[in-house]
Amino acid sequence: MTKKGLHSSKAPEPVGLYPHARRVGSLLFLSGVGPRERGAKEIPGVTLKDDGSIDSYDIEKQCHSVFKNIRYILEDSGSSWDNIVDVTVFLTNMKDDFKTYNRIYGEYFQSNQPCRTTVEINCLPTPIAIELKVIATV
Repeated sequence: MTKKGLHSSKAPEPVGLYPHARRVGSLLFLSGVGPRERGAKEIPGVTLKDDGSIDSYDIEKQCHSVFKNIRYILEDSGSSWDNIVDVTVFLTNMKDDFKTYNRIYGEYFQSNQPCRTTVEINCLPTPIAIELKVIATV
């Protein structure tokens, strides 16, 4: 069985030692993807305090940025948005952000409706409010 780590030239650089995705046979497993942009320190929709903690954030901007990054990784890995079969979504504030995230998710997944799990966590490795873990076919 072929196991190949893949890196996108358009998605943000990983914050640790891992590939953007890994292909195993006809399945593509994406590492957790957030809203950061390649080569930039600023995070779309996030304002930070002097100590690096989150002052405010715009979940709508972060959602659009995450979905753009997912698309980059899928396409650079030989897959596509329509090949997504499973999505795990991590939110840091389910109460305030779920409604907005769910609406935007529906805009992106009108024709392809993969399985989905959404969980709340207390923080992510960088000061972001959303991260997705995706499995797709190639």
